[in-house]
Amino acid sequence: MYLKPLRIGNVELKNNVILAPMAGVTNLPFRIICEKFNPGLVCTEMASSKAIFHNDQKTKRLLNTEGEVRPISMQIFGSDEETMGYAAKYVSKMADIVDINMGCPAPKVVKNGDGSKLLLDLNKAKKVIEAVVKNATVPVTLKIRKGWDKENIVATDIAKIAEQAGISAITVHGRTRSEMYSGNADLDIIKQVKQCVNIPVIGNGDIIDEKSALKMFEYTGVDGIMIGRGAFGNPWIFEKILHFLETGEKLPNVSNKEKLKIIKEHIELAMQEKEEITAIREMRKHIAWYTKNLKNSSEFRNSINKIESKSELIKKLDEYFETL
Repeated sequence: MYLKPLRIGNVELKNNVILAPMAGVTNLPFRIICEKFNPGLVCTEMASSKAIFHNDQKTKRLLNTEGEVRPISMQIFGSDEETMGYAAKYVSKMADIVDINMGCPAPKVVKNGDGSKLLLDLNKAKKVIEAVVKNATVPVTLKIRKGWDKENIVATDIAKIAEQAGISAITVHGRTRSEMYSGNADLDIIKQVKQCVNIPVIGNGDIIDEKSALKMFEYTGVDGIMIGRGAFGNPWIFEKILHFLETGEKLPNVSNKEKLKIIKEHIELAMQEKEEITAIREMRKHIAWYTKNLKNSSEFRNSINKIESKSELIKKLDEYFETL
């Protein structure tokens, strides 16, 4: 009933369960791992429109999609119409969908007037949206929070502006910027946005399992759901939610053998993307997530925190998983 294909502009998603863009997490290796478990759409880490405009190679590498399943959404951020328009045109050549970030709460992003800071200036937000829609050659989506703080709840206002400006779908994270990731996501505001526009609305926030996914659909009436932190060390979440929405039954928990296999695949992909020392350092946080709640996992995590070689990391993983 809730699981269905989702149309965003002229792009048809095979299902309406989506991987959120997350800085420092949804890089190419992580997206490829998640794609094994069939999300309808994945999204790149957010890329700075100014960095794209100034031809920053490190930022452009974030947009590498080699070996990926399509469709792919690419997220850009910024508050300057010219650079956002330029970035929209640039990423349209590679992306199936361009997503505008107006939700990021990170201090280094908002101090420049970007991300969720735009929720304090709806006139500016409107101009940015219009510049992106005008320059993109693929559908444009928008990701927002419910507002800046409890005095500035603007989700329905910005949703109406976005729809009028030609946005093809909107994702709402049910927290204000001042809440960051604390408390609970507000499903009422997501429901209100769904009721005030005719474009697809995607609900985001606190979807960590089958039950919370179903609750988001049932309570808010959204057209799709977006999973962020619930996918940390848990790419199986997509397959589990899809199966549950389709059949009403839960899949069994993932075996430790399967978990180890995926961790090793993730390491291999990371090594293809970056030099060994960088790849292994970046993998530490993923391995911490993968092994969370397993027996003696905190001791294990401490033991790998200084490791910088693939062979040593694999050896430690094998030894640890043998004890489980």
